[in-house]
Amino acid sequence: MVSRLNSMGHTGLDGFVVEVETDLSQGLPGFEVVGLPGQAVREARERVRSALKNAGFVYPISRITVNLAPANVHKEGSLYDLPLLLGLLLSSEQLRADTAGSAFVGELSLEGQVRPVQGVLPMVLAARAAGIKRIFVPYANRYEGAAVEGIDVFAVQSVAELLAHLDGREPIPKLVFTESLYQPAADAVDYADVRGQAAAKRAMEIAAAGSHNALLIGPPGAGKSMLAKRLPTILPELTREEALDVTKIYSVAGYLPGGVGLMRYRPFRAPHHNISAVGLIGGGSSPHPGEISLAHHGVLFLDELPEFPRQITDSLRQPIETGQVTIVRSGGTSTYPCSLMLIAAMNPCPCGYFGHPKRHCTCSKTAQQHYLSRVSGPLLDRIDLHVDVPPVEYAELYDRTPQEGSAAIRARVTAARVVQLKRYEGTDIRANAGIPRARQDEFCRMTDKARALLLSANERLALSARGNDRVLRVARTIADLSGDEIIDTAHVAEAVQYRTLDKKYWET
Repeated sequence: MVSRLNSMGHTGLDGFVVEVETDLSQGLPGFEVVGLPGQAVREARERVRSALKNAGFVYPISRITVNLAPANVHKEGSLYDLPLLLGLLLSSEQLRADTAGSAFVGELSLEGQVRPVQGVLPMVLAARAAGIKRIFVPYANRYEGAAVEGIDVFAVQSVAELLAHLDGREPIPKLVFTESLYQPAADAVDYADVRGQAAAKRAMEIAAAGSHNALLIGPPGAGKSMLAKRLPTILPELTREEALDVTKIYSVAGYLPGGVGLMRYRPFRAPHHNISAVGLIGGGSSPHPGEISLAHHGVLFLDELPEFPRQITDSLRQPIETGQVTIVRSGGTSTYPCSLMLIAAMNPCPCGYFGHPKRHCTCSKTAQQHYLSRVSGPLLDRIDLHVDVPPVEYAELYDRTPQEGSAAIRARVTAARVVQLKRYEGTDIRANAGIPRARQDEFCRMTDKARALLLSANERLALSARGNDRVLRVARTIADLSGDEIIDTAHVAEAVQYRTLDKKYWET
């Protein structure tokens, strides 16, 4: 007898429906799974065999053939254990249940418990899009499953519980999403903790308001890391659409925190400089998202930027521009989004004191140039704000005057983002950093004096076309923070000053 039921799968962040066909026929006993199964899927037969027996059922002594359709798409992971077991029970007529309009995912323990799997959120979204009415997911994945509206989601703890539901003895209540399933706030740091550095904090506010990349350059102990790590405290919360995007990535990667249905706050990722290219960009034999995708709609912080291998940092150039990364392997192609803010910090030289007003730099000219050359010109050109972070004076460090906190800065950032959302309504632009060149005249209107100042700055600083575009986008953000629709000279002048540090350090 042949049985059919639905399961799900995912490639990258895209889910798809998998039809599980199970046939019991005469012949030598065996259990064959076809349809491009991965190693974890092939191993499912032993888990299914034990779980079925321990649940009190008879394992069929037949030739068992299971087809996972579509047969031309690779199936990876242990999520097919549960539908394989149900297929055996239906084909052997040990279970009579209507599974039409339902989908099942879950890994099985040998005792028949249903264990969590990765990628539940994109699979539930795909099930809804395919018209499936009900989906059964592992109990440990119940929060992310409940985040999807328009489909009935049921959380299953064991095979026995699922079978009791299917035969009508003990129905499982469907999940309901509540506000409590949003990501809770972490222990907050605050910009009020940062003494001095008013200019650098202003630059961080501009970066946050327009989703701009920034590079912080200064001596050790000046507060570069403090400034960067507090950036999430002034960023607006994720919209529901953005939250779904980010949560899908964390679901597929297996990094979604326990008890969280949807991410509420923008991610902040700070990988160490010994990270591999696969860890940063993503990839592997079975492609998975890297740090740049885990920072989607959030912040990727690279501390001690020159300590990262140049090959690694240069691999960021294309993803920064396109907002996505495509990983091609023999088994298929996966595309992950990576629309992020790149925030980097570095010392100006190996000893850290080049340009310091009070301490002498011990590095040779050659050592300085070699150190700075680890940051390539093309990567530097893609960073909107080059921020000088000077040493903090003793008087500033012990000044007990209350500093402006993150809440006040965040209010201004949020107001600027609201203006941008309204301006770019109906487009795929989310913030000023994403304004395409073709639409600059439409969205970046300037006074004649501002245009003349920008032209003069281009000639004086020898900006590239990309550099000119980024100055203009930053000026657009500064104008938004000021509540001005037309970009004026003051906005351009402030934007231009954030493109001069490369002349100070890289051309000395």
